[in-house]
Amino acid sequence: MTDRSWPAAPVIYQIYPRSFRDSTGTGTGDLNGIIQKLDHPARLNADAVWLSPFYPSPMKDGGYDIADHTEVHPALGTLDDFDRLVARTHELGMKLIIDQVFNHTSTECPWFQRAIQGDPDYDDFYVWHDPKPDGTAPNNWLSQFGPPAWTWNHKREQYYYHNFTADQPSLNLRCPGVQAEMQKIMRFWRDRGVDGFRIDAITSFLFDTSMKDNPPASPEVRAKVAGESFVPYTYQDHAHDILPGDGLAYVEKVRDWAGDDAFLLGEVTSGNQSVELACGLTEPGRLDAAYTTDFPAGKGSAAAYADILSRATRPARLGWWLSSHDQPRHAAKAGDGSDRDVRFLAFVLATAPGPVIVYQGEELGLSQPDLPKWAVTDPLDLLYWPDGPGREGARVPLPWAEGDDRGFSIAQPWLPMDWPAGVSVAVQQYGADSNLSFYRAAFGFRREMLGSVTLNDWTRTDEVIELTYGRARVILNFGQSEIEVPGRADFASGPMGEMTMPGRTGAIWLA
Repeated sequence: MTDRSWPAAPVIYQIYPRSFRDSTGTGTGDLNGIIQKLDHPARLNADAVWLSPFYPSPMKDGGYDIADHTEVHPALGTLDDFDRLVARTHELGMKLIIDQVFNHTSTECPWFQRAIQGDPDYDDFYVWHDPKPDGTAPNNWLSQFGPPAWTWNHKREQYYYHNFTADQPSLNLRCPGVQAEMQKIMRFWRDRGVDGFRIDAITSFLFDTSMKDNPPASPEVRAKVAGESFVPYTYQDHAHDILPGDGLAYVEKVRDWAGDDAFLLGEVTSGNQSVELACGLTEPGRLDAAYTTDFPAGKGSAAAYADILSRATRPARLGWWLSSHDQPRHAAKAGDGSDRDVRFLAFVLATAPGPVIVYQGEELGLSQPDLPKWAVTDPLDLLYWPDGPGREGARVPLPWAEGDDRGFSIAQPWLPMDWPAGVSVAVQQYGADSNLSFYRAAFGFRREMLGSVTLNDWTRTDEVIELTYGRARVILNFGQSEIEVPGRADFASGPMGEMTMPGRTGAIWLA
């Protein structure tokens, strides 16, 4: 990067706008609600805020089905509100990253509607294909949610391709017209002061133009394909529908559109060869970082951590995370839900050798809520109900205070907020022994003592991982058993003995 104000491995706080804070009394979070509470991630020592989509959308997939890439959803605010959000973010010493969803649009996007109507200027904006002679889909490709990746459009008498839901037709990113629009969109937001972009589903951008059938996945490949084993998508080796030979180099176009000084963070949705793809995507002239699902899918274990490090050519280019807007909260998935495990996992992230993503609410130690089916809108959760991944549960609004409204909204929130007493920001704000206080301390220590977080060496012995950063020695005890350590630590996730470290504890020694 040419913008030296970006740290080498920034701490990025993800905000899901509908669930952060409501300032209008509608029950849905909005941009002004975010502005009112931006001091919260700043006090966590976040370097940047990542804002999930706030664009006009029919909300068929949580806002990731975008109808207009250069506007604000009326329920969330206006462009003037967005400009104030940018200004406040910078005033607090943070950068602003926004989602860019270039893989697809909503079916309500004017581009798609014009393509259906046969407008020659938009005919090639999406991926259309004639049926086979028997009327069936062009090939065997599946969407990442499981159903077929092709949907029939009777007006064009063709199928259109979609990596995700049928409400999200995939853009033809090889089309010059699409590329011109993507460049305009990125420039529009850069001109408004945006500092970087999180690129949604970047490994789904391109596909093999021969459109050959994907072969069946071998047991070894299937074990690595992203998604639950009961999802049909895992049965295929995605040799033809995930980044073919020119896919990695295509990211250089994205860099050109964004500018050299923009921080670019890519989402890798391919489970197979995910770390290797992430490393390829972050070669010079491409992305600054990319993140995979390996660590949350591996439940934040020592084995998953070591597997990533052993496969990564440059760990500093990998994003480290455990929860997000479309992954269940990790307190009880990667831990046992106790404060001990919440803080240990926070420590694991705070000492990670690359950019770190903290999803809103992790700092409170929130556990995954159980939602009734009537409240759920997420298409993936509903498709496999009640065995879906729990994406909607991770979007339950934040508890800012105690009481009936939890300080989120004066109206009924868009998702039920059945949080237990005592987990709110108001309760944890000043408690020296709260999860929130620990997060602040851990990421403050990262900023002050670990510097650029350049990993010099690492080892794994059973459930213990040791990392060396310059003069810092980090030990992560993922197991339950006590281990011997060099002596009193400079910073730790929990109580330690003089020469011993309990299970589920992390600590740092400075030379």
